[in-house]
Formats: sequence, C-alpha cells, structure tokens
Amino acid sequence: MAASDIQKQTYDVIHCLFQNELDVDMLETDGPEDADSFDPVKIASKLRELGDDYDEKVIQPLMKNVQKAAANQVVTVFSDSVDSLCKMWVVERAEVSSEKQLLKAAITLGLFIKKSCPDMNNVVEVAMMGFVNNRLTNWITEQGGWVRTLLSDLL
Repeated sequence: MAASDIQKQTYDVIHCLFQNELDVDMLETDGPEDADSFDPVKIASKLRELGDDYDEKVIQPLMKNVQKAAANQVVTVFSDSVDSLCKMWVVERAEVSSEKQLLKAAITLGLFIKKSCPDMNNVVEVAMMGFVNNRLTNWITEQGGWVRTLLSDLL
C-alpha cells in the first residue's frame, strides 16, 4: 500500500475520531463485511478505546500546554506533548515499539483534548492528522496499512 493511500486513510480515521460517537456508530458500511477491509469507523472505534484508557493526571499538564498555545503553534505543541507522553511510557514499557507508543500517545492526548476543550476540536484534529501522517505513515505502511496495524496486537 502506498504512503499516499495511508495518509488518506489517516485523514478518514482521525476525522471519524473527532465526530460525535453517536453519529459515527450509526454509519453503515456498504457491502459485505471483510475483516481485512479498511473501515475508518471501526478503526476509529478501536483507537478511541485505546485513547480512553489512560490516567488523566499525566495528560492534564500536556493538555494545558496545547490550550495555551497560539493557534499557529498548536501543531508543534501537540507534537512535543505526544513526544513527552511517549518518553514516560518508554520508561514504563520499553518492550513496546516506539511507533506504537507514538500512536497511542497521539490518540490519547487528542481525544482527551477533544473531551475537555471541544472548541479546539478542529485545530487538534488537524494537528493529530499532521502528526500521524508525518511521523507514522511509513510505519503504518510497513505494517500493511491501518487494518493490519490494528490486527497486529496493537491494542
């Protein structure tokens, strides 16, 4: 799968993450179910489970940094905050690949900000898409795409 395909899928997945969960749950996919087919709604749901599973005490200071950032600095501050969160996890769980930790940190921080600061949803959605596309597209491609990435014991 080409990197440009992964970047388009990333846009779809993250866009689903930032939609109202009730609206996304009502979406239906066309055609028969195939475990290996790309479905951004299902992937967003799995990523949402991953992001909902972390201690708010760690994320709260990082979120405040993003909130304080000027609109043109949110992408940089978001990226720095994800890196900081990842470094904490490396100490705790060195056996998990750094790419998996980056993805989990990006999703966790993005969803926490979404819940806590809904007025920042658009800018954080763009920041998250940029972060994942810039830092993780090659890794997701190497895994075989989003579907394979999530099937490979990511969660």
